[in-house]
Amino acid sequence: MIRMGLWLHAPRLLRRPWGLPRRPSRVSIATEPCAGLAAAAASSGPAMEELLGRCVPPLPPYETREKAPPPAELRSVEFMRSYRALEAGPRRAELLARLARDFGVDHGRVAEFSAKVLQAREQQREPGALLQAEDRLRYYLCPRYRGLFQHLGRLEGGLRFLVELRGDLLEALAARHAEGPHVREMNGMLKNMLSEWFSTGFLNLERVTWQSPCEVLQKISDFEAVHPVRNWLDMKHRVGSYRRCYFFAHCAIPREPLIVLHVALTNEISSSVQAIVKEVPPLETEDMNKITTAIFYSISLTHQGLQGVELGTYLIKRVVKELQGEFPQIKVFSSLSPIPGFTKWLIGLLSSQTKEQGRNELFTDAECLEISKITGDPVSEKLKRLLTNNEWVRSERLVTALHLPFMRLCAWYLYGEKHRGYALNPVANFHLQNGAVIWRINWMGDTSPRGITASCGMMVNYRYFLEDTASNSAEYLGTKHIKASEQVLSLVSQFQQNSKL
Repeated sequence: MIRMGLWLHAPRLLRRPWGLPRRPSRVSIATEPCAGLAAAAASSGPAMEELLGRCVPPLPPYETREKAPPPAELRSVEFMRSYRALEAGPRRAELLARLARDFGVDHGRVAEFSAKVLQAREQQREPGALLQAEDRLRYYLCPRYRGLFQHLGRLEGGLRFLVELRGDLLEALAARHAEGPHVREMNGMLKNMLSEWFSTGFLNLERVTWQSPCEVLQKISDFEAVHPVRNWLDMKHRVGSYRRCYFFAHCAIPREPLIVLHVALTNEISSSVQAIVKEVPPLETEDMNKITTAIFYSISLTHQGLQGVELGTYLIKRVVKELQGEFPQIKVFSSLSPIPGFTKWLIGLLSSQTKEQGRNELFTDAECLEISKITGDPVSEKLKRLLTNNEWVRSERLVTALHLPFMRLCAWYLYGEKHRGYALNPVANFHLQNGAVIWRINWMGDTSPRGITASCGMMVNYRYFLEDTASNSAEYLGTKHIKASEQVLSLVSQFQQNSKL
C-alpha cells in the first residue's frame, strides 16, 4: 500500500521540479550516523553479525516472557543509525538477509513444542493443558527479528524507518540481492506488522487545497505516479474548482502523505483523462448543479514499503463518505483507470502469431486486409514493431482500423485473462475486489506517451454502485465471477467469436 478508476502506483524516484528545498526531518537528524558506527556498518561479515547480535533482542524463556526487561532503547537506535550508514543496495540487502536467516525462529524449540502439542492431544489431557502447550508453540514460532521490529516501532521515527526498511527489502527481493524462503518470510511478517500499525484507527484523512502548506503540495506533486504534475499551475488546478485531493496520514507520521487520491467532480462519467488534467480557469466557482458524478482518476502510494498494506480500499471508502457529506446530489462514483500491461500482453500475442506465417487468430479477414493495406505484410510482425515504438498512432487510417479489434482485445484482457482465477490486470483486480463493475472501455482515453505505451491509449471506467459493492466483492473473491457492463460483455463476445485463442 490500497492504486476506483485508478492505478495504485508504488512511488517513483522523487523529483523536485519547483526548486523547493527539502528540509531534513527530525527523524533523519536524530538518526544521523556517527563515524564509528558508519565504519562498523560498512565492514563485512563479522561486523554485521556483531551488530545484529547486539541489537536483536533474545527471545526470553516462555516462563519469564512477561517479566523480561525490554531491550535498551539505545540498541534499537544503534541499529537504525548503523543501517542508514550502509550504502543502499547490496550492502543493506546483505544485512537484511543475515537478519532473516540467523535471527529467525528457533526450529529446535518449535519441533519440541510441536511434539508436546501432539502428545497432549493423543493423551486427551484437559483442555487447559492442550491450550497451554499450543500457546508455548505459538510463542516459539515468533522469530527473533520480530522483537527488533516491535521495539523499533515504539521509537520516535521508528515507524517511518520500518517502512523504509521494507522498501529496501522489496527492492532487494526484486533485484535478487537477497533471496530465499527466510527473506520472503521476514518480508511477509513485516508486511503484516505494518498492516496492523497502519490500520484505519491510526490514519487521518486530510484534504489538500491551494492553501495547504507548500511542503505538502510539493510532496503531492513528487508522489503523483499516474499523471505527473507539470508545474505549479497544474497543481493549482488539481486541488482547485471541481477537483478534490485527499491523502491518509498516520498519527505517528503527521502531515506525511501515505497514499493520495485525486477526484474530478463532473456531470458524467469521464472518458478522457486529458479532459480532466488540462488547465481550466483556476478561479471558476463550482456550480452545484454541474456536480453529479465523482471520478477517481489517480491514486498513488507514496512509500514502496507499504506495498500490500491495505490502504487504497480504505481511502476510497472514506473519500466516498466525505463527498457524500459535501455533495449529497452525487449518485455516480466511477474511476477512470489506466490499463497497465495491455500493450505488453498484446505484443506477446503478436509475437506468437509470427512464429507461424499466415496464421491469424486476432483479427477478422476483413480487418487483416484493411490493416495490411496500411502496414504491408506480414500484419503481426509489422504491428509488433509499430506498437513497440508507438509509430502506429501517427497514422489516422491505422488508428481507425485498429479501433474495434483493439477494443475487443482489451475487453478480453480485462475480463478473460486470469491469474489464479482472478483478473490478471492488477488494477482490474484491485477494483473488482472492492466491488466495482467493469463499466466502459474508452478508446484513446489517454493519448499521452505513457498512455500509448502502456495501454495503446485506452482507459477503463470501473463503476461503483454503492448498494452492491459489498455483495460484488464477496462474489468476486468467493466465486471469481467478474461483473461487467453490456458494452464490455459485448466486446468479450466479439472476441470469442473472432478469435481462436
